[in-house]
Amino acid sequence: MTSTAETLVMALRFIGFDAHFVATGAEMIHQTRHREPDAVLLDTALPDLGGVEVCHRLRREGIDTPVLFLSDRTAVEDKCHALAMGGDDYLTVPFDLTELNARLRALVRRCRRRGAYDAPRPDRRLRAAGVELDEDTREVWLQGRAVPLSATEFALLRLLVRNAGKVVSKAEILDVVWNYGFQGESGVVETYVYTLRRKLDDADRTLIRTVRGAGYLVYSGRATDVGRLHAAGA
Repeated sequence: MTSTAETLVMALRFIGFDAHFVATGAEMIHQTRHREPDAVLLDTALPDLGGVEVCHRLRREGIDTPVLFLSDRTAVEDKCHALAMGGDDYLTVPFDLTELNARLRALVRRCRRRGAYDAPRPDRRLRAAGVELDEDTREVWLQGRAVPLSATEFALLRLLVRNAGKVVSKAEILDVVWNYGFQGESGVVETYVYTLRRKLDDADRTLIRTVRGAGYLVYSGRATDVGRLHAAGA
């Protein structure tokens, strides 16, 4: 495993990343605290803590460095658990280096810049149906209760809430949140919507609605949206 990881680091350096290899979860936490990298690649099968636990500890400390998991576990529940613990993306082994490169650069871009959906606003608080987001502090509340979200979960929820009352397509979500438009990658959107619903106590899907064949819609809280929501039939 170590030789494979070191080979990957060499490949990442070759394509332009200032990549460094860390052998254990404990060392990863230490290095992330002090080096403040632009992104972290985490194997879910580290020899001591395990990648998911490492990510969970980083998030508990308030470290929001983007985390991309690499794993040979393909089950939906494994992916959802990793994302629920604060991961930002999940790539299964074996993978293509070109795709890993694209996903890493998308994570870094999303954290370094503010795109069209991040234009300056006089009020940096977004609200919809009991959910409130602070765009400056990246805090989220549900009916006044704080809800911790990963950077990617926050970006997805922000996009949906900013467009409350309107359908947002999976293609648009991929473009805005992940900065890529891989055909067939819509499954990552579904996974993140699933984790958001769990964290927002939205098991009955009254807040984040699935509009079949179109995308997702967040109830805006306006009476005029009720008919539109029921018409969606999600």
